[in-house]
Amino acid sequence: MAATQVIRSEWTKIRSVASTVWTLSLAVVVTVALGTLISALSKNEFGDMPPQERLSFDPTLLSFAGMTLGQLAMIVFGVLVVSNEYSTGMIRTSLAAVPRRAAFLASKVAVATGLALVVGMATSFATFFLGQAMLGSLGTSLGAPGVLRAVIGGGLYMTLIAMFSMGVAAMLRSPMLSLGILMPFFFLISNILGNVSVTKKVGRFLPDQAGSRIMEVIPRVRDDTPYGPWGGLGIMALWVIAALAGGYALLRKRDA
Repeated sequence: MAATQVIRSEWTKIRSVASTVWTLSLAVVVTVALGTLISALSKNEFGDMPPQERLSFDPTLLSFAGMTLGQLAMIVFGVLVVSNEYSTGMIRTSLAAVPRRAAFLASKVAVATGLALVVGMATSFATFFLGQAMLGSLGTSLGAPGVLRAVIGGGLYMTLIAMFSMGVAAMLRSPMLSLGILMPFFFLISNILGNVSVTKKVGRFLPDQAGSRIMEVIPRVRDDTPYGPWGGLGIMALWVIAALAGGYALLRKRDA
């Protein structure tokens, strides 16, 4: 099967499954709605903030407050794109049609990544503009130093989260097992490791902790992180490459 036919086939699979469409829609709604709400609440509470917190007040990052929950929907999307075929048994038919497993996985990841990138960028810009509208005079503009980088970075972050989830799902094959590991990891474990003093130096190198630095514009007070915004996104990209490489290695060795 030609590469264009494989890609077209993967696109048909993704858009024909209602769950993948719903998860992307949920990622947009949750990220934008929560970011807008928290921005509005923060404007009202700014006057009561301690002076130290005002120094690190980052209106750009604040508008991305909904990303914590929105990324969970992107995780579900990434997992379902890869593991749906295993749960339904369609993987045997797919691999029979596309026996070159590298082409099969690359096409699936490429189509899903392109879709995640479009949704991620649209979500990032929407949540930024709505968040700044809520902040009013406390807000910033897209032309301010570092802001455009942060907004574009927000879209890239959501895309990389989906790609990492695809790699994990390719390794585990089971949607329930993949989500059972990824959801607690990103929602609980990573936050705990990143905020406890004993494990903080390790936690900052986890994919979400490192990648989210790209959305920061105002440096944190007494921040000793050994990398910058792009360095953090680079660390996250390495996690993604490792996950996808692991998924491909296991796909080659195992039967459908």
